Amino acid sequence: MGKNKVEWWKTAIIYQIYPLSFMDSNSDGIGDLQGIISKLSYLKNLGIDVIWLSPVYQSPMDDNGYDISDYLKIDPIFGTMKDMQELIKQTHDFGMKIIMDLVVNHTSDEHPWFKFAKESKNSPYRDFYIWNDQPNEIDSVFGGSAWTYEGQSEQYYFHLFSHKQPDLNWQNKKLREEIYRIINWWLDQGIDGFRLDVIDLIGKDVKSKMLSDGPFLIEYLNELNQNCFANRDVMTVGEMPGLSIERAAEITAGEHPLLNMVFQFTHISLDEMPNLGKWALKKLDLTELKQVFNKMQHLMYRNGWNSLFLANHDQPRAVSRFGDINYRLESSKMLYTMLYGMQGTPYVYQGEEIGMTGIDFEINQYRDLETLNIYEILSKKKLSHDEIMKSIHMKSRDNSRTPFQWDDQPYAGFSKSKPWIDVNLNYIEINAKKDIEDPNGVYLYFKKLFKLRKSFPVFENGNFNLIDRNHPSLFIYERKNEKEKLLIVSSFSNLVERIDLSNYRGMKCIISNQECIELSKDSQFPPFYTAIYYKGSDSSVND
Repeated sequence: MGKNKVEWWKTAIIYQIYPLSFMDSNSDGIGDLQGIISKLSYLKNLGIDVIWLSPVYQSPMDDNGYDISDYLKIDPIFGTMKDMQELIKQTHDFGMKIIMDLVVNHTSDEHPWFKFAKESKNSPYRDFYIWNDQPNEIDSVFGGSAWTYEGQSEQYYFHLFSHKQPDLNWQNKKLREEIYRIINWWLDQGIDGFRLDVIDLIGKDVKSKMLSDGPFLIEYLNELNQNCFANRDVMTVGEMPGLSIERAAEITAGEHPLLNMVFQFTHISLDEMPNLGKWALKKLDLTELKQVFNKMQHLMYRNGWNSLFLANHDQPRAVSRFGDINYRLESSKMLYTMLYGMQGTPYVYQGEEIGMTGIDFEINQYRDLETLNIYEILSKKKLSHDEIMKSIHMKSRDNSRTPFQWDDQPYAGFSKSKPWIDVNLNYIEINAKKDIEDPNGVYLYFKKLFKLRKSFPVFENGNFNLIDRNHPSLFIYERKNEKEKLLIVSSFSNLVERIDLSNYRGMKCIISNQECIELSKDSQFPPFYTAIYYKGSDSSVND
């Protein structure tokens, strides 16, 4: 991944597909590979360069495919290996690339490795997993102890997530070699890289309770890179929620980075009460958000690379979380103008490009394992149903997992049968068909924004300068290189906000979610206003 290779992932627009919920081609209520193939032209038209495909491997679906029972097979609910090969080929024929999700911190408890491992303490697969005679006090991310007793071999096994997702023991060299074999097999099939699920956990030392960014992380990432990625033209992005911004910069820095990019979660944890977990809510402080992005942009500017995201399959819909659904179109565009104006690679989670929102389901409508577990745990702590549901409505992973809203037909055009999870009831009003036909829709706005990013080098190489870092409602920053300058203005307020921007008078407004406001000593921005202003060598823009 050195500088001698074309770093195509730096200017790429990446679109995450959650296959269960994207498009159902065979009317069984579950999204599938042929459904994705049928929508490739939709993605190409939007301006997508890379598809990130969430897991489609064989799985009992305890955690919607992130519990893998066979890495080298496609689960029948999604189709066949032939379908996968067709998806790879057709994606490439459209001039796009495709990366897969790689889950190697843990497997399903139905994986043959684990089945053999629990047969006997002398099994050659025993040390593929982590065992102990007694549990320690480490808790699972999904609630409860991270240890489950296995009666057949009379020991506890370790699982940071579901008890059906036993953690792999990366300290076992034979296990690592098996994982490298699997990765290289998939790369040989023609895919263009991987998103590496919770990869910050592979270096953990359970005995010393060092989990994220553990003592072996850099060693194993280096070995993984050398065995699988270093001599291939592929991209890698590591999900590392427990990593600091500084460490993320180190891992993606230099001529031969260990990973091209990292998903680091500091910015999307700012609506949580510190040290109380994701379900303890607080109002977003915009000055905190600006400080975090300012730090990320400066640390990654000369070394390293940012991944630009606000949502994914594990995070709520950004417009419901950080915007205002009463200003859905305006705040959808504002959030992503603020984000995609920065240096880094933009990620679009399916539905963001049409302004899809979160859900307010009843508890029996939720399907997410984590959500159902936390409801039980908080109920036992005597929290009221309404208190618990307030957090679930805001933070449940199912907010982003409802079926894609293609049109206003039954089941939102996703399927001809009842889907595996209910459709958001607002699909009549919010759907791709309606949004694309609306000249003020989110889809066409995203499409224009992506074209702008590829038109001006300053998006890739301009430095970052935060303007008025203490303003409570306006997020304004400058991007500048030797020839070009951008000013990105974003209002997080439902009121008119005023600011002196006389130093930027005369800059050309090249995109805005409302009528462009001229920059002046008393610039007045309407609710959730956003715009990008340009000054530079492109005379067609400056005329």
